Amino acid sequence: MSKVTAAEKKHLFINGADVEAAEYAPLYSPYSGELIAEIAMADEKLTKDAIKSAQAGFRVISKMPSYQRAAILENVVKLLEERLEQAAEVISSESAKPISFARGEVSRTIETYKFAAEEAKRIHGETLPFDASPGGVGRIGYTLRKPIGVIGAITPFNFPMNLVAHKVGPAIASGNSIVLKPASQTPLSALYIAELFKEAGLPDGVLNVVTGSGSVVGEAIIRDDRVAMITFTGSPAVGIAIRNKAGLKRTTLELGSNAAVILDRDTNIDQIIDRCVMGAFSNQGQVCISLQRVYAHEDVYDQFVEKFAAAAKLLKIGDPLNPDTYISALISKKETERAAYWIEEAKQNGAEIAAGGKLTEDGVLEPTIITNVDPKQKVSCQEVFAPVVIVNKVGSVEEAIEYVNDSRYGLQAGVYTKNVDKALLASETLEVGAVMINDIPTFRVDHMPYGGVKESGTGREGIKYAVEEMTELKLVVWNRGDK
Repeated sequence: MSKVTAAEKKHLFINGADVEAAEYAPLYSPYSGELIAEIAMADEKLTKDAIKSAQAGFRVISKMPSYQRAAILENVVKLLEERLEQAAEVISSESAKPISFARGEVSRTIETYKFAAEEAKRIHGETLPFDASPGGVGRIGYTLRKPIGVIGAITPFNFPMNLVAHKVGPAIASGNSIVLKPASQTPLSALYIAELFKEAGLPDGVLNVVTGSGSVVGEAIIRDDRVAMITFTGSPAVGIAIRNKAGLKRTTLELGSNAAVILDRDTNIDQIIDRCVMGAFSNQGQVCISLQRVYAHEDVYDQFVEKFAAAAKLLKIGDPLNPDTYISALISKKETERAAYWIEEAKQNGAEIAAGGKLTEDGVLEPTIITNVDPKQKVSCQEVFAPVVIVNKVGSVEEAIEYVNDSRYGLQAGVYTKNVDKALLASETLEVGAVMINDIPTFRVDHMPYGGVKESGTGREGIKYAVEEMTELKLVVWNRGDK
């Protein structure tokens, strides 16, 4: 497998083979603007071909013993371990993710497939005590978990390899087949993984990668009755539209966020600065649980802003392939312009810039810290998805909780405090899918349940929990015959 070269044509991956399309679109580097590859643009017919292929693949993978499914996933792990640097370069080239963070993503992808291999061997049901009811005497029963069929997976650009793994891994572990539509800006990582699965021994048709526009490929997948489930990571608007069109299909939706952390008056600021920098600015803030809002107690507010701003100003900005780079380009010029406009809008409405707020000569948005922000400003109440974080002063943890909850989103939140009662209060009352005590909301390991409330989505990822979403509970009841 060779490294991606400029102007190389990348075809669809259907039924274990490269399939050409009638049209191809250029893929450019978000940082340099250089041509990376020509990407196949599937039409409705090719998408339906992929679904048909997945139907045939399901008949194979659903009958495969779990140890064999686990072995294929383990083979992918070995291949990724051997080619970690190559895989990281693919991620970095198409997404402008700094190479150090891209290596970290590949390492996490390896872990995700390891977890999937393990979960493949422990999918089980339970026995039921039927004699707990008078009408159940003389019967025994148990449940099974059965794969549901073809999974339609639609993935975003920000973690183009690991978020693919969070959909492909549990699908294969549980005996399902997949039609995968990756984000238009980051198809190379998905196609790279498809090749690895073929090399690892996955039967043809089980994994199909269809590149192209969401309005064509996505729509065809969502509306096709042969698809049993849609698993989507992306914006709330698109997620809600998917749910409305999906009919009786299962849907798992991981949507937007504007994650917050609360700093109590007893927080040791020196100990948390590096952690907050990582949470706010890694991958240019293009993380679903990126630290976007900080509510700092008035006793530590000034100290935090001063040290947080000083740390942000030291971050190296530039070429994503430079190992020293911490901040590089956003996924597109359009997104950069949007984020810059939101910053200026907040400034015009009374907010103050503590760090950043400008574009470099290369058009990269500096890591930006904004203070005294009105909650109605977009940088506070919407998902900025850029290296931008607000810091506001509060008088108590209780006040901060009200600000955190005053949001249409609810994915994850964090609180730093040494007071157990306040930690318990936060864990009970924060309206989010997960609360991190003495940590930032950006914490995630790939086997934990992951998902949110409100417009942050429905269902849970994390391999064990995704397997539950991708399987059907089936009850078997035996009657002894003498009752």
